[in-house]
Amino acid sequence: MDGRAGVAWLDVAVVRRLEYKWIVAIIFVTGLFMDILDATIINVAIPELQRHFGTTGATIEWIVTGYLLSLAVWIPASGWLGDRFGTKRVFLFALAMFTGASVLCGLAWSIESLIAFRILQGVGGGMLTPVGTAMLFRAFPPEERAAASSVLTIPTVIAPATGPVLGGLLVTHVDWRWIFFVNVPIGVLGFVFGAKYLREHREPDAGRLDVAGFVLSAVGLAAVLYGLSQAPEHGWGSPEVLATLLGGAAAFVALVVVELRTDEPLLSFRLYRNRLFRNANLANFMSSGALLGLLFLLPLYLQRLRGFSALESGLATFPQAIGVMLTARFVGRLYPTVGPRRLLTGGLFGIALASLPFVFVGLETSPWWIRLIMFVRGVFFAFAIVPLQAASFATISPADTGRASSLFNTGRQVGSALGVAALATILFSGFEDLGPAPTAEATLDVFHQAFVGSVVLSLLGMAFAWGIRDEDAAASMGSARTG
Repeated sequence: MDGRAGVAWLDVAVVRRLEYKWIVAIIFVTGLFMDILDATIINVAIPELQRHFGTTGATIEWIVTGYLLSLAVWIPASGWLGDRFGTKRVFLFALAMFTGASVLCGLAWSIESLIAFRILQGVGGGMLTPVGTAMLFRAFPPEERAAASSVLTIPTVIAPATGPVLGGLLVTHVDWRWIFFVNVPIGVLGFVFGAKYLREHREPDAGRLDVAGFVLSAVGLAAVLYGLSQAPEHGWGSPEVLATLLGGAAAFVALVVVELRTDEPLLSFRLYRNRLFRNANLANFMSSGALLGLLFLLPLYLQRLRGFSALESGLATFPQAIGVMLTARFVGRLYPTVGPRRLLTGGLFGIALASLPFVFVGLETSPWWIRLIMFVRGVFFAFAIVPLQAASFATISPADTGRASSLFNTGRQVGSALGVAALATILFSGFEDLGPAPTAEATLDVFHQAFVGSVVLSLLGMAFAWGIRDEDAAASMGSARTG
């Protein structure tokens, strides 16, 4: 049997063994993992990139900021793009753009070229997750969304935990360029498989591009995310931060007014009239802040105060991903009988309790104790994330799924940025109060205060989760079979 016959046989075998919904899940998880991994792997390499290009900290931060602002432009528009031009076409374009830009980032010859290529990465990254989410929840009927969510949860938590570990290995033992090249085989595999097996889906009533909505959403979200990223370093009262945050808020207010008066809005804020979708998005907003906020704090505590390497720090946080992996499937099976309200509320309360021990860690706390805390935190995150994702779209029609996904992912992005900004502000303002030569004990006290903030974020998410009603999510609980 020649090579072509072997590939053809494999293709037939794959199609026969996998239902279409699982093909969509595999392709989406591939893209999502690559997208989220890239967002965390870059942080480990920042010091090496600054040394390699011989640039200032103010310039080097645009490697992260440029990508963030590019996401802000394309996340809100992604729902309409998928509806108008087809989810398969847009998803594959986003995957190709992200993969191609990753190659360019790895080949960058200057800091300016690297920043430009990171902005191109953001174009692909901004479309990947919202369009992929819409594809996934259109492929799975509402009663099987818990199964889809248990799969979706894995890259959502594993990728942020894997990024520092893999980044530390590549930067230390290979070369910084490989933190970008590592995306290429994953992206190529996902593109080839997606081009072969994904089905095209368009919405006949997608309408024309809402230009006013596109401009206002891009300006508003970009300004808010930029302001949040700068606030911890420059202070919430600095002219730059105030101007961008107030300008972003004004653009958002104008956006809401315009979109509520538009027949075919880019961001359909009318969907927030849906009680389940509204409350699930509020819980999603806070839980995203709680997840990324502590993943921002803990490496600083381990590396700055305890002297851990980037790799050692990554290995200390990775057990959270293991906890999620071991628990997600079980939670998916519980969902039809227990319901989203109790699972999500209990999960967020558990995250708060699991985060509380960090308020008492010391200068000699065993790394194994930290790993255990992160593992338990991961277990509770599975109880939060799976029902949140399963219930959010339970009452959203297929025609509205694309725009609902844009809203959901916009909230997740802003929530993550706000969580990191809030905890970073507590941390950095505390450092300023300590003076130029603080003791290790005084620095530890500042970290304790910031860890308290991470607990508060989880409790706020729990309060919003309590507003979810199981009867609203009945369509997603219609079957005990979860995969």
